[in-house]
Formats: sequence, structure tokens, C-alpha cells
Amino acid sequence: MTEIQLWTLVFVVITFSLYIFIAYRSRVSDTAGFYVAGGGIPAPANGAAIAADWMSAASFISLAGIVAFAGNGYGGSVYLMGWTGGYVLLALLLAPYLRKFGKYTIPDFVGDRYNETARLVAVVAAIVVSFVYVAGQMAGVGVVFTRFLSVNTTTGVVIGMAIVFFYAVLGGMKGITWTQVTQYTVLIIAYIIPAVAVSAKVTGVALPQIGFGTILDELNGLQADLGLDSYTEAFTQTSMANMVLITAALMFGTAGLPHVIVRFYTAKSVRAARYSALWALFFIALLYTTAPSVAAFSKYNIINELGGTNGIALSEAPSWFTTWADVGLITQSGEAAAPISELASDATITFTDVTINNDIIVLASPEIGGLPAPIVGLVAAGALAAALSTASGLLLVISSSVANDVYYKKINPQASEKQQLLVGRIAMGAAIVVAGYLGINPPGFVAQVVALAFGLAAASFFPALVLGIFWKNCTAIGAMTGMIVGLGVTFAYMLWTIPIYGGSDGILGIPPTGIGTIGMIINFVVTIVVSQVTPKPSPEMQELVEEIRYPGRTRLVAAHAEGKDLH
Repeated sequence: MTEIQLWTLVFVVITFSLYIFIAYRSRVSDTAGFYVAGGGIPAPANGAAIAADWMSAASFISLAGIVAFAGNGYGGSVYLMGWTGGYVLLALLLAPYLRKFGKYTIPDFVGDRYNETARLVAVVAAIVVSFVYVAGQMAGVGVVFTRFLSVNTTTGVVIGMAIVFFYAVLGGMKGITWTQVTQYTVLIIAYIIPAVAVSAKVTGVALPQIGFGTILDELNGLQADLGLDSYTEAFTQTSMANMVLITAALMFGTAGLPHVIVRFYTAKSVRAARYSALWALFFIALLYTTAPSVAAFSKYNIINELGGTNGIALSEAPSWFTTWADVGLITQSGEAAAPISELASDATITFTDVTINNDIIVLASPEIGGLPAPIVGLVAAGALAAALSTASGLLLVISSSVANDVYYKKINPQASEKQQLLVGRIAMGAAIVVAGYLGINPPGFVAQVVALAFGLAAASFFPALVLGIFWKNCTAIGAMTGMIVGLGVTFAYMLWTIPIYGGSDGILGIPPTGIGTIGMIINFVVTIVVSQVTPKPSPEMQELVEEIRYPGRTRLVAAHAEGKDLH
């Protein structure tokens, strides 16, 4: 066992033991605790949990790689803008109103605001979005275990499944929340420490957000020497139209993610829900303002360590290069993506001769920057914290959708608390098995898979939620039809264009990560048109929709909370 593997094992054992201990101490015995942690989480803690729930393996593992390689600097900014901008929409348009409306899940809101058929459509959409999203998390777990603990992807994913199963099934939302607060602490420390160390080492400036600006001109020059587009030049890989479509899909998708929205039901009050969004933005900004610097420093160091334009002999390649090549995450460039091991030891390689997987940049950055083994192990533990925190939130959405919105609301309305919890835990166990399979066989790299989930959320939930809150004449048939058409068009287009499935170039070059915006627009149009020609909501429901937007007006909100049917 190498020194890096030893330190990784130490940090993994310590953090996993802590997660399990917290889950055991936070175990619940009622549905309110299982679904929304009893609605008693303070705003700062809720903000940290929201940040951990949302800053998934894509943010921790893949984001810097997308900015550095897939997006070549400027192009990768769509993820920075989209994933953070969505929280502004969420805080302004949805969070406080959904918290006042009450209930546990998005399907719960849809069912109460519209009707029971719409609830089932929302259940299907929530499960589809959550499974696509969780595939990226489990794939991230596999990447970490493959590299740092020398186990294959399948074994790594199975270990992650077992840990999530324990603390999510035992503690429900309460256990998940306090575990996620701890996981956020681990992941942000693991992300910032190496970024600060590398920035200080390369530029002499310890603040990476400032330090990386001093190397951008030099990085542009290095890329020009290699025949590559400038790192900071706009629209070199993605057109302006696609930049807008992808950014919008990520923004509106963020505001429609079921596992994020349910977090605002755990807040103590409507006011606390607003402050939770504010705290979440602060905690998220700590990582998202650091990611561009990690990307720039990593690419700068990689080009230099591979000899710039002159290249180096394979036998002289740095140890991190050989290690990641051995696990298949650095390959020869070209369509064949041949293993590096097929090259002769005296073969000369340059940066343009190899393909570096987006998912390794953050994990490899301490090694690339020459940092000691304990820092490398800490980063691995942070990556696992990011992946597992989001996975647990997504699995709870699937569990609550099945147990609360299908079993309790449709199949057995007389079910006891014990029966509902049992069904919820069984559903979560089954969801973990499916999530594990998707993690072992993901449809793309981690952040790409997650981006697809955001597109699906934008095309299905966002219009139904916004119109349900701000347009009292939005009808059940309109919302239901809009969700079906929006989700159907988006999902079909993704299957048609994702390389491992349809592989088509699509329509007008729109990528699968940007089609969610088109699906959302279609959803809005269909919902509004159909609502004009279908029966309007009851006067009581229209008044309730008005009431949730006005502070101090709670008569119908209280009646709704007590279970009165306002349809």
C-alpha cells in the first residue's frame, strides 16, 4: 500500500465512521422526521446541508475538469453561471412559497395544487430526474475508489451503496441533514486547502481566486504554442446560442430539482427558508469561486510537466501521470483512446497526444502540484463526501415519492406511521440498488450525467411550480400536459443525441445538456394554452394560491395544513 493509499484509507475510515455515528444518533421513528427532519433545522445548518446536497460529485470532482478541458476555460463558465444562478431563482421564486404551502415533496405540492393524476406524473418525473442525477454520484464514488484504494469500479460503488444505505435508511432526512452538514465541512476543507497551497506555490499568492489570474496570459501562450484555442477566448468550442441554452437549462433545472426543493421544508419557518437559501449561496460560493483557479492551475501544471511543446519521454513522465494512466483515465488521443501502456517507454508525448478524463483534475491536483500524501487523501475523502451527500438526498426523494405520494396517498391512505416508514425504507433500499447499477454503467462522465438531470428538471418541474405559485388560473390538466410533453421531448432528445445511445448531432447543433431549456419553453407554452381551455381551479384553491404569496395571510394555509380539500 502506497503512502497516498494509506492516508486515503485513514481519512475514509474516519469520515465514514463519523457519518454512521451521526446517522445512528439522529435515527427517526416518524414520517415527519424521515421526510423533512421534523421541520426544525436552523437556517445556517440547513444552508450547509443544501450546499452539500447540491454540490455533488459533479461540482467537486468534475467541474474543474470541465472548465479546464471540456470547456477550455471560458466555455466551462456555463456550469459556474448556471449552477449558482439557479439558486437566485430558487430563493426568489420558489423556496418561501413552497415552505408556506407545506407538505413533503414536489409531487405533494403538485398533487395538492392540481390533482392526484398530476401527482403521479410528478412522481414519475421526480424518479426519472433523481435516478439520472444519482448515476453521476455513484460514478464519482467509483472513480475515487478505483484510483486511491486500488479496487475496481464495481467494488467502489458497492462500498458507497452500503454506507448510504445505512445512514439514509436509518436516519431519514434528519440523519441525512446532519450528516450533510458534516460532509460539507469535509468537502470544502478538502477543496480549499490544496487550492490555496498550489496557488501559493505557483504564484506566491495564497488566495487562489486572485492568484490564478496571474497565470492566465502565460496559459494562453502555452496553448497557442500547442496549437490550441486561447484559454480565455469566448465561443471557441460552443456557440453563443448553446452557451445561453446550457446556462438556462442549468439555472432553471437548479430551481426545479426535487432533492434541493425538499430542503426548504426542513426549515423552521418561511423566514428561515429564505435565510437557508442565503446561507446556501454563501457556502456554495466558497467552492464555486475556487473551481476556476483549480482548473487553470491544473492545466498550467500539466502542460509544463509534460514538457510543453517539446514533450517528454514516457519513461520520464511524472508519477501522477503513470498512476492515472494505469486506471484508464488518461489515454492516447484520438478516436481509439488507446491505453498509454501500448506506447514504447522511450516514446515522446506532449499534452496534445493524450486525453485526460475530466473527472480526475481535482483528485489529481494535489499530486500535480507536488503536495504531500495527507492532502491527497483528504481530497479523496472530500470527493466521497460530495458524492454521498447528494446521493442520499436524491434517494430520499425517490423513497418519499414512492412511500408518501404513491403508497400512502393512492394505495393505502389508512397506513400507520410504522407502515409508511417501512415502505419508505424498502423503496430507498431498492433505489440504492438501481443507483449502484447506473453508477457502474454511467451514460457519460460525472458532470455530463448530472447536467442531463438539470435539463430534465427544468423541462418538467419548473413551469409547474412557478405557474402553480404565480398564476392562480393554471389548471391541473394544463400543468399535467405541460410536464408530460416537456419531460418527454427533453428525454427523447437526450437519448437521441447522447453518444452511447443515439449519437445524433441533433437539431441545429443543440447539445443534450442544452435541450432542457427548449423543453421548459415547450412546457410553459403547452401549460398556458391548455389551461385557457380547461376547467379553472376552485375559488378556494385560487384564494390559497394568492394567500401563499402574502405575508401574514394564513387562514387557508392553515386549513390546507390540516388536510382540508380545497379542490
